[in-house]
Amino acid sequence: MIIDSRTMESAGEEDEMFGQESDANSELSDGELQEAFAKGWLKPGMNVLVDKPKQFVNNVEGLKHCLADLRKDIPWVERLDMTNPPAKDISQPEGKILSVKNGDVDAEDDFQREMFFYRQAQATVLDALPLLSKHGIPTKRPDDYFAEMAKSDQQMQKIRKKLISKQEILEKSEKAKKLREQRKFGKKVQVEVIQKRQKEKKAMMTAVKKYQKGMTDKLDFLEGDKKKGKEPAQASNKATNKKGPNAKRKYKDQRFGFGGKKSGKKWNTKESHNDVSSFRAKVANSKGSKGGKKGVKGGKQNKRPGKSTRKKIKSRS
Repeated sequence: MIIDSRTMESAGEEDEMFGQESDANSELSDGELQEAFAKGWLKPGMNVLVDKPKQFVNNVEGLKHCLADLRKDIPWVERLDMTNPPAKDISQPEGKILSVKNGDVDAEDDFQREMFFYRQAQATVLDALPLLSKHGIPTKRPDDYFAEMAKSDQQMQKIRKKLISKQEILEKSEKAKKLREQRKFGKKVQVEVIQKRQKEKKAMMTAVKKYQKGMTDKLDFLEGDKKKGKEPAQASNKATNKKGPNAKRKYKDQRFGFGGKKSGKKWNTKESHNDVSSFRAKVANSKGSKGGKKGVKGGKQNKRPGKSTRKKIKSRS
């Protein structure tokens, strides 16, 4: 196998180039890497990702320099910053001051942590109040102090209108719910009434069939509704019925009768046949009464007495 010296030289140059590229591949940009890949300089296995431990830098001097840049030389009244340890805890022996560094406070214990914040805020207030009074800053609101409203009257009117509209919408929805419930209840009552009527009708038809077949001789089912209607009326009119009917009722009864059976009321009975109190012999035996009509020769007409006369005769009897 014959290998050209020129190919060996080019291979050596490429190896040197690859070595340089592998050392500086972490500093190449994306464009340079793409160009190297297009030329065929990058091959599988050449670039291996290595997880290096993260190095934490605690540059104290740099932090102090940044803090000096942020800090401004202005009076405390403009800053109002306080750095205080927590106040003394009376419950602890000899008024011991709790400290996080000493391990007195367990950060995982919610109660201890919140109490530490409370004590620190308490100490800050105790130290800040004298400073504020020293600089002439009031810490109490005067009795005649009226704070300026955060929102204008127009904005409050809009809010009030919106609240009223929401309330009206809620009232309308409640009314609609009540109406729906009433409709449901009305339908339920209507169904119950229809079922009750059907039941009564069925019972009445059964009673009629029994009567037709001769299984019973009672007709109480015909007077069932009347009895039901009369019972409450009789109970309510007991006091009025004791006094008797009024004058109007008496007049109508006298004129039209008391109701009841109308047909056959002029038929004779045993009592009416034997009653001869209204008989007048003079009228019966008068001359010319034969025929009882006009035009009978020599005869006189037998006229029927008037209504008032008949009443008098009836009253005498």
